[in-house]
Amino acid sequence: MPVTVGLVILGALVAASALAQLVAPYNPKRATGGINEPPSLTHLFGTTGQGQDVLSQFLYGGQNTLWVAFSIAVLTTLLALIVALTAAYFRGWVDDLLTLVTNVFLVIPGLPLVVVLAAFLPPGPLTMIMVLTITGWAFGARLFRSQALSLREREFIAAAEDVGESRWRIVAIELLPNMGSVVAAYFVNQVIFAITAQASLEFLGLGDGGQITWGSMLFWAQNSSALIRGAWWTFVVPGMAIALTAFSLALINNAVDEIGNPRLRADRLMRRAGVRKPSATLMTPVKRDA
Repeated sequence: MPVTVGLVILGALVAASALAQLVAPYNPKRATGGINEPPSLTHLFGTTGQGQDVLSQFLYGGQNTLWVAFSIAVLTTLLALIVALTAAYFRGWVDDLLTLVTNVFLVIPGLPLVVVLAAFLPPGPLTMIMVLTITGWAFGARLFRSQALSLREREFIAAAEDVGESRWRIVAIELLPNMGSVVAAYFVNQVIFAITAQASLEFLGLGDGGQITWGSMLFWAQNSSALIRGAWWTFVVPGMAIALTAFSLALINNAVDEIGNPRLRADRLMRRAGVRKPSATLMTPVKRDA
């Protein structure tokens, strides 16, 4: 199943990164070989333009990249949920104010704002987390608000209000669990967004050059003219790591979508059973009068 493939790939990358201190053959910041050495038994993924081991940088870089990405995903999801649930349940001026703030962040061009914030704030993982959280929560807030407004009209919410349950208990016990699949899908998408956005900013030189991440590996490969020199391993390794992580998360996200969408689940079961879905273009023949 695709979700199994996604979980295996993501699990392998997370495990390798988490065990970097144990399995990395060299210090990732120290020159341990010649400049731009190709992959060999001594350096399985070759060396960089500064003589550092690419495999060690890949392992340590994954550790730094993944914890920042998951932190951004957690914070953006929580912030979007708080804003959306508060606006949808309390309505009135609270809804108007929070919707206005959300729309302002949606209208502001994301990339220029990210570049400006990253350029003027001190470089580091905390700055990266703060910048991408500030610019990445608004779409989720709008998505969650529409879902919460739909649930707000259901009978079980009215029943909970009739028995005297508090507002926050209704939000936490009644609304939030029924939004589980939407929240999970958004969280997975935010991890993908965080990894690619972080790598893009670091490739542009807006990250901490001294912090080893997959994005900074691409930055230093570009700085040392790796493509011109033919040192393909210095940019293929981090590029493949980013691509594989995004690919595995996309496979997992498809499974999450199927859980929350019965129509997608039914289509998958029909394909597995070999049943063809009726075409919408087929029309019932009409007999003409003689």
